[in-house]
Amino acid sequence: MRSISSSKHLLCALTFILLLSNATGCSDSTNNDHKPDTSPYTSSIFGKNVLVFDDSMDLDSIRMTLQAIHEQQKYNEFGSERYALLFKPGTYELDVTVDYYVQALGLGRYPQDVTINGAVQSVTTTSSNGIANKVTTMFWRGAENLKVVPRDGKMIYWAVSQAAPYRRMHVVGDINFDKGSWASGGVLANSLVEGRAGLTSGQQWMTRNSSIGSWEGGNWNRVFIGVEGAPNDSWPDKPTTIIDKTPVVREKPFLTYTKSGDYAVFVPALRWETSGPSWMNREEEGELIPMTSFHIAYPDQDNAASINQALADGKHILFTPGIYEIDETLTITKANTVMLGLGLPTLIPQNGAIAIATYDIPGVKLAGFMVDAGPELSPTLIQIGSAISDADYPENPISLHDIYCRVGGAVVGQAETNITINSNYVIGDHFWLWRADHGVGTEWMDGQDNHGLVVNGDHVTIYGLFNEHFQAYQTLWNGEYGRTYFYQSEIPYHPPSNEVWNDNGKPGYASYKVADNVQNHEAYGLGIYSFFSGEPTISNKVRLENAMEAPDHSGIVITHISTFAGLKGGMNHIINGLGPSTEAGELKHYDGFKGSE
Repeated sequence: MRSISSSKHLLCALTFILLLSNATGCSDSTNNDHKPDTSPYTSSIFGKNVLVFDDSMDLDSIRMTLQAIHEQQKYNEFGSERYALLFKPGTYELDVTVDYYVQALGLGRYPQDVTINGAVQSVTTTSSNGIANKVTTMFWRGAENLKVVPRDGKMIYWAVSQAAPYRRMHVVGDINFDKGSWASGGVLANSLVEGRAGLTSGQQWMTRNSSIGSWEGGNWNRVFIGVEGAPNDSWPDKPTTIIDKTPVVREKPFLTYTKSGDYAVFVPALRWETSGPSWMNREEEGELIPMTSFHIAYPDQDNAASINQALADGKHILFTPGIYEIDETLTITKANTVMLGLGLPTLIPQNGAIAIATYDIPGVKLAGFMVDAGPELSPTLIQIGSAISDADYPENPISLHDIYCRVGGAVVGQAETNITINSNYVIGDHFWLWRADHGVGTEWMDGQDNHGLVVNGDHVTIYGLFNEHFQAYQTLWNGEYGRTYFYQSEIPYHPPSNEVWNDNGKPGYASYKVADNVQNHEAYGLGIYSFFSGEPTISNKVRLENAMEAPDHSGIVITHISTFAGLKGGMNHIINGLGPSTEAGELKHYDGFKGSE
């Protein structure tokens, strides 16, 4: 997302200059002369970049280590270092600051098993053009499964944008999801906030299956699904969409430390028609999978062949932090396989391969990792089911959680599509699919990067779909009975002209396209934005015809669409040639669309 007065990063150039003047940078490397000494905390089975703490350790030493990681990672936007901070059950007097490619994870069976007296926070903001507290680049981090008791009743700040969930958390107090000027985000899921939660300047936010004391603030698009204490539906004055019950969801699998002193992964059970967190009153159904059933992958030891052999042998996969170059597709052939990442491990397919593909089988869970497009064109980065998938597993669907795909930014890459879903009944639980608007590989001709998401399967449900800057439809939905709850999308910044960028003569490509043959589809709380910038885009007066397109069938129900246009260009219509134009600097809200035929 971007500020109202400028593109998100002013092409990041001013940000780079400003940060470099402070001896740090959002470059693709960090100052390795001062790497943190993590050795006292890395004697676990998970390798050198997974730090395991218990409350018998010296707190001053823990604080020094956390501070060193913070100093290294706070501006490390495109760096290669990744860390997971694991806290065994106990009580800690700490402020845990979470930065780029860092996860803070409690190892209890329930959030209350690990108490942090202080803060679990994201507070380092960048600035551009002299404007302080810019949070729009605060990506790729997370906090999970912790109880946080703010010191002296102070506000906790989890100032973030995309790909930075606060998940399975218990906050005994108040939390704000930005820190002043320029903010974009974000996701609160399966959490309890006893006090006030909210935004100051944040452009959008999704909250799902949570309980909050109250909510305050927010600007362009706020969506609450299955949230106890959600605000009133105040559309369009304070653009808010309320869904009382989450229709179907499986919560994200997570690592835990058992009473017997062993690690295991807990996989929560599928739930229907729910509100509030899954773990309240310490009653949560699911499966506990011992670590002996996992192949633990390490970036300096494993490759695609070793991981595929483990999958063929029936092992689940746990990726430890780091970068994995994948020279053949990781293929999941066995039902109920879990593939879980710690510390945002990143897969980069080589030779035009698909990074991960699943058979059309039940119960697969993919969670907590990133995929960067590689140097040769991949048809897709993740493929769920084959093109001929037709099986139905509504009682045990495939689910994907906190999955982030990226084309450009850190490395030059290209992919026709980021995620392709062919199977039926798949659940998506928070995606950020990003064709980079800054960093490397961002020029219009650098690749063939058409779609963030293509859905061919039926009965697919996605919560929290962030999808930005691709060259054709950001989202193309071909399957029947699809559902999206919260959508955030920016169309590309720099299409050279509408002669180049057009859909059969219509200016540009709709961000969210429901295929013409689809009879049934639902979408709730969509925010679609344009920030055209740079030459020749501006001089050619590039525009977008429709923010969204869907067929005029009676089973099509679209509820609440917000549009915004930056300083140049704009959008002619909101959906299907309907709704007002959105001109430079304007924010528009449209009740939605109901098909009639």
